[in-house]
Amino acid sequence: MVHVLVFFLLVSALASPLKKRKSLKEIKEINCEGPYIGLVTVFPPEETAFLATGAFKPHKTHPFVDLSGRRFRVGKIVDKKVIYVRCGDGMVNAAAATQQMLDLFDIKGIVHFGIAGNVNDSLSIGDVTIPKQFAHTGIWSWLNPSAPSIPDAVAHLDVARYNVPKGEGANLLGSFAYHSEQFFSELGKPNTARPLVWAQTSQQWLDLAANLEGMELQQCVNSSLCLPKKPKLVVGLRGSSANIFVDNAAYRDFLIRNFGVSSVDMESAAVVMTSLSNGFPVVVIRGLSDMAGGQSGENAIQIFGSLAAQNAVKVVVQFIKTLP
Repeated sequence: MVHVLVFFLLVSALASPLKKRKSLKEIKEINCEGPYIGLVTVFPPEETAFLATGAFKPHKTHPFVDLSGRRFRVGKIVDKKVIYVRCGDGMVNAAAATQQMLDLFDIKGIVHFGIAGNVNDSLSIGDVTIPKQFAHTGIWSWLNPSAPSIPDAVAHLDVARYNVPKGEGANLLGSFAYHSEQFFSELGKPNTARPLVWAQTSQQWLDLAANLEGMELQQCVNSSLCLPKKPKLVVGLRGSSANIFVDNAAYRDFLIRNFGVSSVDMESAAVVMTSLSNGFPVVVIRGLSDMAGGQSGENAIQIFGSLAAQNAVKVVVQFIKTLP
């Protein structure tokens, strides 16, 4: 029994390097036909919306490469060569998949897309936002209630402000101090980070995206379920990302007041910072699926998530068509 187990372990250990070598050989052949636009989305409903458009045409010889548990799909959208990957939820997955794509494939820029929560009352569910900058709002210190606050913090969230009823004694949860990100870049000195709060998406791509404002977006999930008004595309606002699904009115208001953001998600800042660190242009296209806690009743993501994803994908396809 022990010999059988050892045999299977050896076979498994040998199979992994062989599989990797095969993938690297395929990547070399794929890169000979590059460069490509890198497309990064997050979870299955967004992928379903993307593939359902029929705009993506797989490569005839190398339709995909499997790496580290992810499938990198190779193909075209109209005459533009693209490589698409679904990264998975959260900042770590987003950064890892983006870095892997930039390291291994001949990429000329990253288009990141998906759905997001809406924290801007001038926007509506179904709208699509292409932000000009992102903050990573998941870097904070949970402060000791008896310790002084951090003077150079980006923002402070005092939990006691949200006591119900107000003024009922001290809140032992204390407060959070939000920090800037440590940003490493190939344009900077090696091993030297600079503080960064707002990561800027690529201005040239934002200018191209601005030409799409006014395009027709989908208003109805089906014949009996429609949004009260036509969705719109808005370019140039602010977004935030953290490993937090925001469905809380008080925290939503805090983000608006302190960061002035219009959308919240769990990946975009990681994709943007990874792209910029490597010196690649990047743009983010997010369809608004819910009110991030600003609603009365249940979160609308289950009802309008698919519509938000379809509208984001519609903008993605049009944006790629406009790229020179």
